[in-house]
Amino acid sequence: MACKAAPVTISPLSPSYAAARSAFLLAAGSAGATVESTVHPRLGLDGEELAVDVATLGPADAEDLVVVVSGTHGVEGYAGSALQTEWLQSHAAELPRTVGLIMVHALNPFGFSWVRRVNEDNVDLNRNFVDWTLPPPANPAYDRMADLLVPRSWSDTEQLRTLTALLEIVAEVGMEQMQTDVTSGQYTDPNGVFYGGAGPVWSHRWLREFAAARLSTARRVAIIDLHTGLGPWGHGELIGSESAASESHRRATRWWGDVRSMVDGASASAALSGDWLAAAAELAPQAEVTGVAIEYGTVDELNSLQALRADAWLHAHGDPTSKKSEPIRAALRAAFADDDPAWVQALWPRFAQVLGAAFEQLGV
Repeated sequence: MACKAAPVTISPLSPSYAAARSAFLLAAGSAGATVESTVHPRLGLDGEELAVDVATLGPADAEDLVVVVSGTHGVEGYAGSALQTEWLQSHAAELPRTVGLIMVHALNPFGFSWVRRVNEDNVDLNRNFVDWTLPPPANPAYDRMADLLVPRSWSDTEQLRTLTALLEIVAEVGMEQMQTDVTSGQYTDPNGVFYGGAGPVWSHRWLREFAAARLSTARRVAIIDLHTGLGPWGHGELIGSESAASESHRRATRWWGDVRSMVDGASASAALSGDWLAAAAELAPQAEVTGVAIEYGTVDELNSLQALRADAWLHAHGDPTSKKSEPIRAALRAAFADDDPAWVQALWPRFAQVLGAAFEQLGV
């Protein structure tokens, strides 16, 4: 029954969000999935409609569910969409008869279309799931670097000046601490990188409404969230959002093997504030929830940070619709969606392993 890691030929990454969406919807229809779409209030880069599309297979009353999510960080959806579409095209028959499968395509469709990690509010969805009844977490180390990370000018002179200053901080505190200070989340600079917002954003609210409607009768739920940008090129690291001492993390390691806890500092990711997988148990409080992120490596941390800085500057102080924006978008895509066919092919074995193991655990 499991999804085997046999050799497959993954189609090239789609050239645009619209093309990726079209391919996903076509594959979902061919697989016999039920599709529901929630239209986003904004338009895409080319003026196209944006939506979160949900394809569902398996029994309507299934108590055991697997949820596969792409595009939490918009541009990372190019890879996630390719994997979801390949599975629907060629592997739908492998779904165990008692298990329900829900594929969420483009949790952040705005970022997917505009080739950004963040959403329409410059918010990183994986920093937005904090407890908003409390003051958001402070990050004074980020605050001290804010003007260096996203300066008002992106001239060659300013790029050199600010990058030199940031590298001096790296020399002082080390790359690992720098990564933590920058990426763990900040709530004071709406134009900055890794901004967590000032309250629940559109995709956050959608996810909670979706879970209340679709997961409320589930007994067991497996969640697979697809990401790119950290770790060795092409390698799919399994990352958990709970401490290794937690029962949910121990269960994840029984299912999937080497799951690295970001909370314990064991993964390529820094410990995050507002990670949505950490809040997944809240989405289906009556169910046993087992979640994992697959993080596929692309470029090194410095190159990805440079691409993110340029993107943040473009949307805060530049013109994202001008011809001058195209090289910045291209660099951002290259950092998170490698169009090298060898990289695309490298994604499948880990995805097949993780999805297949979830089927094996729930299909009994």
